Amino acid sequence: MPAVTVENPLTLPRVTAPADAVARPVLTVTTAPSGYEGEGFPVRRAFAGINYRHLDPFIMMDQMGEVEYAPGEPKGTPWHPHRGFETVTYIIDGIFDHQDSHGGGGTITNGDTQWMTAGAGLLHIEAPPEHLVVSGGLFHGLQLWVNLPAKDKMMAPRYQDIRAGSVQLLTSPDGGALLRVIAGELDGHAGPGVTHTPISMVHATLAPGAEITLPWREDFNGLAYVLAGRGSVGVERRPVRTGQTAVFGAGSSLTVRADEQQDGNTPDLEVVLLGGRPIREPMAHYGPFVMNTKDELMQAFEDYQKGRLGTVPAVHGMTDEGPGA
Repeated sequence: MPAVTVENPLTLPRVTAPADAVARPVLTVTTAPSGYEGEGFPVRRAFAGINYRHLDPFIMMDQMGEVEYAPGEPKGTPWHPHRGFETVTYIIDGIFDHQDSHGGGGTITNGDTQWMTAGAGLLHIEAPPEHLVVSGGLFHGLQLWVNLPAKDKMMAPRYQDIRAGSVQLLTSPDGGALLRVIAGELDGHAGPGVTHTPISMVHATLAPGAEITLPWREDFNGLAYVLAGRGSVGVERRPVRTGQTAVFGAGSSLTVRADEQQDGNTPDLEVVLLGGRPIREPMAHYGPFVMNTKDELMQAFEDYQKGRLGTVPAVHGMTDEGPGA
C-alpha cells in the first residue's frame, strides 16, 4: 500500500489535539458487505447499514480491491451518467484512466486523486489502461460520493487532478503515524482538494502500537474506515479491523490506535478519516443521480435519456447521440 510515504515522518509538521479537546465517543462500528461494481471489479460498501444522518454530506464509499489481477482480468466501468454530487476517486495501488464528456480526465496511480464535480450532469468512464489489462497487477482504491447542496446541484461540471506529491503530509508527535490530507484541513494544514461542501479527507497510516488523537471540527461529522489492519477507535478503544467503519459522536477530537500485532500481509493500520458539515436537506437518490426531490430525480433520468447530459467522445467509436439517446 504505497500511496504517498516518507522515509522519516519526524521531518513533517506534527499534529495533536489540544489538552482541553472533547473526545468524540464511538457510536457504531459496522462491517462493509462485499459486492461487485461496473464490469465486475470487487468492492466493499463502506457505508452500508449506517444511518444517513451520521453520513451527511457523504453518500456512499466503495473500497475497490485490494485485488491482484491476472493478465486479462482488470476491469472498470462503462460510460455512465452522474448529476447532483461529486465523485472522489483515490488510487492507492495500481492505475486507472478516467474520461468524461465535459473534457476532464487523465490517468491516476499510486496516491493520486481525481475529484469530479458532476453538478448539472455529465457522462464518464473509469477503466484500467490497456497495458494493465494485458499484464494484470495489483489494484486498490476508494471512490467516495460527496453530496452537493441544492444551490450547487446544477452547477457546471468541474474536474480536479490531484497528484500524490501535492497532498499535505503530517505526523503525530512521536512520528508513529503518517497523515495524508487530501481535502479540507487538519489543525490548520490544508489539503489540495477544493470542495463545494466543506469536508476533510485524511488517509492515515499508523505503525503497530501507534496512536493519534486529532483535532476535529465540531461542526463536522466524523467517520473512520479501515482499509487494512487492526486497531481501535475512541478513548474507549472500540476494536476495528479491515472493512469496518466507525461512526463518531459529537466532540472536538477523535482517537485511532493501531494494535501492537498486525496481520502478516498488513504491516500497519491504514485508515481513511472523513468529516463534513451536514447539508441537512431532503435527498432523493437513485442509481447515478442524487437530487433533492423525486421530480428532480425523474428529470435527471429524462435528461439523460434525451442526451442532455453530454455525449461520448467519438474516439470511443460511438455515435454523437451517445448512450441512452
